Amino acid sequence: MITGAHVILFSADADADRAFLRDLLGTRTVDAGGGWTIAALPPAEVAVHPTDEAPSHELYLMCDDVETTTAELRGRGIAVDPVTDQGWGLLTGIRLPGGGTLGLYEPRHPVAAEPG
Repeated sequence: MITGAHVILFSADADADRAFLRDLLGTRTVDAGGGWTIAALPPAEVAVHPTDEAPSHELYLMCDDVETTTAELRGRGIAVDPVTDQGWGLLTGIRLPGGGTLGLYEPRHPVAAEPG
């Protein structure tokens, strides 16, 4: 039986991104040993989209109100991309200290995950 999902982000500055995610998510963290912290995610879901290009994977966080959430993040000094309307949702990106970007969106489609 599958009991959860584990996401790995590869980073140029893993320590900074770990601390950033701990503060951003505000969820429980555990030390897996050697300073390798793992943060719990909010409820999650997975979707599979067709592609004619090489298969790839993306990670998006979801929120109820992207404008309020991005204003809060910017107020905390977090770099956030402009919000765009994709039809299926309002989308932005959160810049990680290690150089990566996490997607953030307000869905306009039915959501499978139950709020925590």
